Amino acid sequence: MTVQKAFEPPRASVIIPHLNTPELLVRCLQSLAAQTLDFGWFETIVVDNGSRMPLAAISEAWPEVQFLHQPEPGPGPARNLGVSHARGSVLAFIDADIRAAPEWLQQAVNAVEADPSRPVGGDVRIDMKDPRNPSGVEAFEAVFSFRQKMYIERQKFSGSGNLACTRELFDRVGGFGPIATAEDKTWGQKASAMGHPPRYVPFMIVFHPARSGHQETRERWRRIMEHQFLADEAAGKPRWRWRLYSWAVLLGTFAQTPQFLLSPRVYGVSARAKGLAFLFQTRWNRFIDMRRIARRDGEISALQWNR
Repeated sequence: MTVQKAFEPPRASVIIPHLNTPELLVRCLQSLAAQTLDFGWFETIVVDNGSRMPLAAISEAWPEVQFLHQPEPGPGPARNLGVSHARGSVLAFIDADIRAAPEWLQQAVNAVEADPSRPVGGDVRIDMKDPRNPSGVEAFEAVFSFRQKMYIERQKFSGSGNLACTRELFDRVGGFGPIATAEDKTWGQKASAMGHPPRYVPFMIVFHPARSGHQETRERWRRIMEHQFLADEAAGKPRWRWRLYSWAVLLGTFAQTPQFLLSPRVYGVSARAKGLAFLFQTRWNRFIDMRRIARRDGEISALQWNR
């Protein structure tokens, strides 16, 4: 440990929830090891959320990283535990399957310190295996997944895979919600309602791998829709509105087609054709699953999605 780290608290704490992705976690830690700050230092905290395989080998290879265990399922409780052990005045949240761009942390810290009253979020890009020849799911997700600028400016929240704020602000807003909630959306909108709306920082960049295909994409959307269905049920909204919304999702395919074809994030006729086919299949799957969710009277699977 350097003299600086022995006597000075970290300027920032990077918090990573983890579940069953050890290889991606190593890649995430490697990207964090390449981060630098113009002054001060940062600590890294990994919170395992009940992985099938222990992380002993990884923790041994990364002795300066603090490893914790959160038995309560859900990334929200895992992040909350990480915050409780954090010593930095700036909290930076990133997910274990995400790779940070070299200037990610400096951009996040600069933005937070310039305006401590607001959380910040940055761009999430798809980490394509071959950008010259993306798969259908990569082309689709490059345009429609992780639309951080829209989330932040219109819906008043940042995805928690690329989020930063002061420790003081986090304590004021409170921790992330349990597994049955869309914890990042709920936290961000609560902060906004308290007078702390998020701010978009375009050069605060991270890279997320695309889903493996239709099944993984479908599972992600089903989890998001079940969270929304639970929120609508709790608010007493009638189910006929949900069924009507399912038709809007299906018909919205045609409205999104020009958006996809004109997007600068996808290049080439082949990539656009593959991505467009993936868009139509994904929207159909969402329509079918929304109809099934509306008919369900038993337990919602989102309550145990990471188990």
